[in-house]
Amino acid sequence: MSPSVLLALVTVGAPLAAALLSVLIPPLRHRGTPSAVLAIAGSVLATGAAGALLAQDVAGRAIRATVPWMLVQGRGLGEIGVRLDAVSIPMLAVVCLVALAVQVYSLAYMHGETHRSYGRYFTYHALFLFSMNTLVLAPDLLQAFAGWELVGLVSYLLIGFHFDRPTAARAAVKAFWMTKLADMGFLFALLLLYSRTGAFSWDVALRPEVAEATAALIFIAVMGKSAQFPLHVWLPDAMEGPTPVSALLHAATMVAAGVYLVVRADPLFTQAHWVQGGMLWIGTITAVFAALLGLVQTDIKRVLAYSTCSQLGFMVAALGAGSAFAGYFHLGTHAFFKALLFLGAGSVIHAVHSNFMTDMGGLGRKMPLTAATFAVGALSLAGVPPFAGFASKDAILTAVEGRAGWIPWALLLATAFLTAFYMGRVLVLTFLGKPSPAAAHAHESPAVMTGPLLALAIPTVAGGLLGPWLARGMGEEMHLHLGLTPVLASVAALSGLTLALVLYSRGREAPLAGTIAALDRASIVDRTWAFGYRGVLLPLSGVLRWVDRYLVDGAINGLGWGTLEVGTVVRPVQTGRTRDYALAVVIGAVVLLVLGAWQ
Repeated sequence: MSPSVLLALVTVGAPLAAALLSVLIPPLRHRGTPSAVLAIAGSVLATGAAGALLAQDVAGRAIRATVPWMLVQGRGLGEIGVRLDAVSIPMLAVVCLVALAVQVYSLAYMHGETHRSYGRYFTYHALFLFSMNTLVLAPDLLQAFAGWELVGLVSYLLIGFHFDRPTAARAAVKAFWMTKLADMGFLFALLLLYSRTGAFSWDVALRPEVAEATAALIFIAVMGKSAQFPLHVWLPDAMEGPTPVSALLHAATMVAAGVYLVVRADPLFTQAHWVQGGMLWIGTITAVFAALLGLVQTDIKRVLAYSTCSQLGFMVAALGAGSAFAGYFHLGTHAFFKALLFLGAGSVIHAVHSNFMTDMGGLGRKMPLTAATFAVGALSLAGVPPFAGFASKDAILTAVEGRAGWIPWALLLATAFLTAFYMGRVLVLTFLGKPSPAAAHAHESPAVMTGPLLALAIPTVAGGLLGPWLARGMGEEMHLHLGLTPVLASVAALSGLTLALVLYSRGREAPLAGTIAALDRASIVDRTWAFGYRGVLLPLSGVLRWVDRYLVDGAINGLGWGTLEVGTVVRPVQTGRTRDYALAVVIGAVVLLVLGAWQ
């Protein structure tokens, strides 16, 4: 076994071992701190191993180590193992680094929990890192599906971590069932792929109609996991989970899994041109729609949640335009600045004990380190040069302009303006202006929380420099140049920030804000899903339940009842006396003789 494969196994095995030890050893299960130490130790080992893999030059080659999985008549239905290449290794490093930062941050943020709850939280974190790394390293679609479902399960546990709150419990169930509905597409794609090829390979050549059907089914699952319109409705409600959980889900794990899956299966999607066209428009619509809703949110976490939907729309649009590199590059930079923003928001919430920006204001003077790092993340999300978000968003706009036409490009450029505007609004309402009464006694968070903010700020600033290296590994090229798209993207970002600073510093709301807020309150898409659930699915389930109980069960129960009744009638024949049986034999013989004579 090669050293690279051993390192890959460490990234999976260390978090799994931490979770199992926390569950199986009773003293650890009842005391929270040992579980936290185990989870962080597992993440440190996984991050170190991922960093060692990242230092290797894997451009143009792949390392595979697999064993047969689910043997049937001596033949494996799939493979289990690892695949290391220029796609999986960078994602592995991003996931491990962000998870480690979130776990260290959680030591202080979750300190108010009970010992049992504290340990349960870190056990879930360790399971989440194991699940995501299982997906990232998957050598084929079957193992990817296993990791995909594990990620969904642990996400349900984390979103509903405070299950004693009805809103958190409902949000967890909503996220679980919305993603499970979409995951049926992934399952049917596996069945279709195996029936046509006898395998679950990422890069098999297919007939055009099979490729289109398989890619479409997989993309349905991606729409659910990566919160694309109209399957995005679970993501804002998922903010009911603890803020570090939101950072983990939005940055590099659950919602990123969908985009990563498409990048990983790019050889399959390049054979499905109709599906790619649909991805381009769904991603563009999601980006614009979510950005508009982000303009009017008063909960700082919901602003960031809608921004995640919007940025995922950018990534999906790039993938639909045929540029796996641009979508993947933005996935990486987004992981760092979105984790930074959520953890910065958590630092603010920790100080004022409220999610609402109306309870904030003037925190820049009281929490300078949090304010500075949050501003770095906001500028990167807005696409201001030279931050990492500018480089990756520019790659997306350039790809869309060159391959998809001017309409999606113009819509995404307008979305870049909206993104800068709502992040400028958050900066003003949270860190500038007059402090609210709730913010009067706010103070800077402890070093265990601000340390991860500083660590994440570094790749948020300089991560764009890794673009050419990543492009080379994926067999593409990236050139930082001064052209029409970069200039317009910079102008859009700076204009959006400037307008937000001017309007909100003067206490004015944005034009059309009331209309957008009414749209958000109306929640047309959410109400449509609710009607489909309550008005269609539940009544249909009631009808099927009646059929099952009274027709299906009635037929089976009637058959059993009839059998019992017949048995009751004929039971007296069995007397247990020899003379009765001898008499029955004689009567039978006489009947047979009569019948024989009659014939």
